[in-house]
Amino acid sequence: RSEGALETNYLEAFDALALMASEGQFPQGHGVGRISSPPRVGDGLLRIDEDGVVVFASPNAVSACHRLGLAFGIDGQHLANTLMRLTRRPGPANESLMLVAGGRASGETEVENAGAVMTLRSIPLVTGGQRIGALVLLRDISELRRRENALLTKDATIREIHHRVKNNLQTVSALLRLQARRIEDPGASQALNEAVRRIASIALVHETLSSSADSSVDFDDVLDRLVNHALELTPRLNELKISRSGSLGSLESRIATPLALVITELIYNSLEHGLESEGSKLEIQIERADKSVKVVIS
Repeated sequence: RSEGALETNYLEAFDALALMASEGQFPQGHGVGRISSPPRVGDGLLRIDEDGVVVFASPNAVSACHRLGLAFGIDGQHLANTLMRLTRRPGPANESLMLVAGGRASGETEVENAGAVMTLRSIPLVTGGQRIGALVLLRDISELRRRENALLTKDATIREIHHRVKNNLQTVSALLRLQARRIEDPGASQALNEAVRRIASIALVHETLSSSADSSVDFDDVLDRLVNHALELTPRLNELKISRSGSLGSLESRIATPLALVITELIYNSLEHGLESEGSKLEIQIERADKSVKVVIS
């Protein structure tokens, strides 16, 4: 049987790479950009000559170029110039694209426009120290980029929600604090101040979540803030010392919020009743086991 164009070009590409390997010129290293993943069977293959003109394009490569918006065939086109036109980006030329698509350097770069996102990987073909062309692999990563952008948008939205919740809680806390100052009944004023403390502890958790892309909370940071806030409100500020041993690490928000409330209550009760007039030290001891944490406040 006679060989088709696809088989002929694949065999010629193999012969060129095998010859380069025998001469110690292949593999060529990373070169330009960052190599994201190994080549795949489904990647489109382009062969270009020493001038950067396409001499062969596999069906997958042709489809990839069409998804980028190329209305005509890629054969006989200068690959780097054609891709530069398809990106339609203002400003200076993308030097890595010119190097990779021109076959002048090994490595990887991306081509992106409104239609698709492609990775370009170039393998220059060298014989006897002379560059005779290059193999260029095309891979459509549009769906991967869309998912990454969707995750980034989702994370940013969640952080913004936590930020707004924190602001609203702080507003409510300030309003309750104002109301507590106006009430003459000591019992009612104390109840409002307790509500202020509880709301403030929840706000601290949301503040930590709003500054992180993770769904977990660095509870040690939250605990340090709770301690500082408690000391600022006690009349014996200069006489008392709070020490902590052990670490809680990162906790899920569903655990961090109620735990912050519990620890807030214990700290304030200790300061208000245990250290109201005597004593000078409050200790927070944290002991971690495999699947449990023990917090002792004394």
